[in-house]
Amino acid sequence: MPNPENLAGLIWDIAERLRGDYKRSDYGKVILPFTVLRRLDCVLEPTKAAVLAAVPEAVQRGDRAADYILNRTSRYTFHNRSRYTWPLLLADPNGIAANLTHYVNNFSANIREIFEYFSFAEQIIRLDKAGSDLLYQIVGQFANVNLHPNLVSPHDMGNVFEELIRRFSEQSNETAGEHFTPREVIKLMVDLLFQEDRATLAQEGVVRTLYDPACGTGGMLSIAEEYLHELNDKTRLEVFGQELNPESYAICKADMIIKGNNAGNIKFGNSFTSDGLAGQQFDYMLSNPPFGVEWKKVETIIRAEKDNQGWSGRFGAGLPRISDGSLLFLQHMLAKRKDTDKDTGQGSRLAIVFNGSPLFSGGAGSGESEIRRWIIEKDWLETIIALPDQLFYNTGISTYIWIVTNHKTEERRGKVQLVNAAGAFVKKRKSLGNKRNEIGDGKEGRPNQIADIARLHGAFTPGPHVKIFDNADFGYRRITVERPLRLNFALTPERIAKIQTLTLPEEVKTRALSVLTPSDSPLPLAGEGRGVGASPVYPSRAAFLPVLQALYTAAKVTPPSSRHLRLILEKALGESDETAEKFLDDNGQDIADADLRDFENVLLKESITEYFAREVLPHVPDAWINTSKRDETDGEVGIVGYEIPFTRHFYEYAPLRPLDEIEAEIQTLEGQIQGMLREAMK
Repeated sequence: MPNPENLAGLIWDIAERLRGDYKRSDYGKVILPFTVLRRLDCVLEPTKAAVLAAVPEAVQRGDRAADYILNRTSRYTFHNRSRYTWPLLLADPNGIAANLTHYVNNFSANIREIFEYFSFAEQIIRLDKAGSDLLYQIVGQFANVNLHPNLVSPHDMGNVFEELIRRFSEQSNETAGEHFTPREVIKLMVDLLFQEDRATLAQEGVVRTLYDPACGTGGMLSIAEEYLHELNDKTRLEVFGQELNPESYAICKADMIIKGNNAGNIKFGNSFTSDGLAGQQFDYMLSNPPFGVEWKKVETIIRAEKDNQGWSGRFGAGLPRISDGSLLFLQHMLAKRKDTDKDTGQGSRLAIVFNGSPLFSGGAGSGESEIRRWIIEKDWLETIIALPDQLFYNTGISTYIWIVTNHKTEERRGKVQLVNAAGAFVKKRKSLGNKRNEIGDGKEGRPNQIADIARLHGAFTPGPHVKIFDNADFGYRRITVERPLRLNFALTPERIAKIQTLTLPEEVKTRALSVLTPSDSPLPLAGEGRGVGASPVYPSRAAFLPVLQALYTAAKVTPPSSRHLRLILEKALGESDETAEKFLDDNGQDIADADLRDFENVLLKESITEYFAREVLPHVPDAWINTSKRDETDGEVGIVGYEIPFTRHFYEYAPLRPLDEIEAEIQTLEGQIQGMLREAMK
C-alpha cells in the first residue's frame, strides 16, 4: 500500500504542469477535483460494465427507480451512466473537454453536486482553452495514479487529501489549520471522547450520533467511525457535519458517499449564520475550530440571536471579543447537547481544540469569563489537556483539548481535571509547515503517547502531570477598592480655565470666571494657604472656602449653589494630593478618587472581608470596598469571574545557576573563540 505522503507527492507533481497557465495559489482548484474524480473512477471500475448493461432497463422504470437499480448494481450509493472510463477519455484527445464534461454530468445527482462546489465545469473550460493539450495532459497524468480502495484505504485517502490541502494552502498563504487537524491529535480526541462510554459502546446494537460543526474534509468524523468499528463492529455511528469551505465540503461529502454514509448529513455553509442541522441533538461532538479568527462578518446575526433569544438561543451565556470566535463554537455545540437521561445517565460529550486564549482571556464580567462560568457552574467541564507545541501545520503555538459533558461520572462531579501532556511528543523526521512534533501512536518504534495520555485522563489520579480541582477553584470575585479623594486648592490660571470645560449652566461659569480671573491686585491669603505670590495652595476645603467666598462677596456676585460649587472645587480648582485632607460630599461622606481606584480578585472560596483586611488595609488603611459593585447573577458584592491558569498550576521553579558556574562557562567559550581566531589567522 503506497505511503499517503508519497502518493500526495505524486499528485503534487502533476500540479507542476499548470505552471504558467495557473497561479500556484490556484493549483488546488484543478488538482483537488481531479483527485476526487480519479478516486470515484477507481471505486466504480469493478462494476462499470454491469452498471452500463443495466442502464436501458433502469431508465425505463423512471428516475427514482433507475437510481435505486443503478446504485444497487454499482454497490454504492452513487453511480455513473456514461460509457466513458479513464482509458476511453484518453483515446479521444480532440474531444477530451466534451467527453470529460459528459462523464462528470452522468454521475448521479449526489456526485454532480460535489463537482458543482468545485466549480469543475469552469476548470475544464479553462484547461481546454489554455492550449498545449493541457487538459489532456492532466487527464493522462492522473491515469498513472491508482486510487482503488483495495490499494488506498479511506483513512489513507483522507491523509492524501489533507496533505494536498496543506501544500496548496502554503502556496496561497492560507491557514491549513482551517481545513484539518493532524491525525494523531484526532485519534487522541476520539479516544478521550469515547473513553468513559466504552462499556456501553461495546454492547450489541448500539446506535450513536456524532457532529462536527467545522468538519473540513471529514477527518474527525472518519477516525471516530474507525475507532468505534474497531471497538465493536456492531455499533453504528451516524456522523453529521457542516463546512464553510466549498472544496473541503466537496471532499468530505465525496468521502462520505464512497463509504456508504448518509451524505445528506453533511451540510454546506456557516454553522453560525445558516445552521444546516438546526434543532438536532447529538451524543458526541468533535471540533477543531479556527484559532483566533474574528467573527465581525457574522456579528450582526449573532448579536441579534443573543439579544432576541437569550438563553433559548445558542449564545445566552455571552459573546467573546470580536477578534476570536473560538468560544462561539463551543456554545454552538453545547446548544446541540442531549439532555441527561434520568434512567441511564446518558447525555452528550464533546471534545474541542483551542489555543490558550479561551482559558483566561477576558476579566470578570466579560463575555469569555461568563461563558467559562456557565460551563463550570453547570459542572460540564470535565478535563483540559495541554498538548505539545509545534503540533499543527499552520501554527507552532500551544493548544489544549477541552472535554465537556453533561453526564460526568460520580467521582468527577464537581471536579475539573487538568492534564499536562506538553512533553508527550516525538520529533518528526521531516517538518511539515510548522508541524515539527507529533504525538507517538506506538507504531514504527514510536512510544504510544496517545494511550499514555488517555490513561492519565481515565485514571483521574493526581500526579506530576495531573491536577484535580474543585469547580470553585477557578472562580473569583473582582472587588472594587476605593480610596478617598484628597484635594488641594489653588486659584492658578490653569485651574481657573478648567471651569469653562465643566458641565454647568453658562451663567454659573460666567460668574465664576469673572470673579476668579486674576487682576492686577494680588489674591488674598487666608487660612492654611501655602505657596508664594498670588497662587497659595490650600490643603483642605475648609481652608479654601473662606477665600472663595470673600472673592464672590468682594465682586458682589451671587455664589454658586452647593452642588455647582462642589463640581467647581472637585473638577477645576482642586487637584489630587495625598497629603491633603479628604474632600467630602455635602453629607460629609467620603468621595472616591477614581484615579486611585483599584481591583482585587478574591477566590470564591475565600471571605472578601478577611482578604481585604489581610491584603489591602495594611498597605492603604483609608481604603474601603465599594459595595455597590455587585454580581448580576447572585447579587453579592464583587463581580464573579472564572479563568483557568493552566500554566501556573504546572509551573516548576528552576533555581538560577550559580554565578561562578556561568562565569566559568563564559571563560571556556572565550578560550574556544580565541583558539578559532588564531587558527583563522594562520
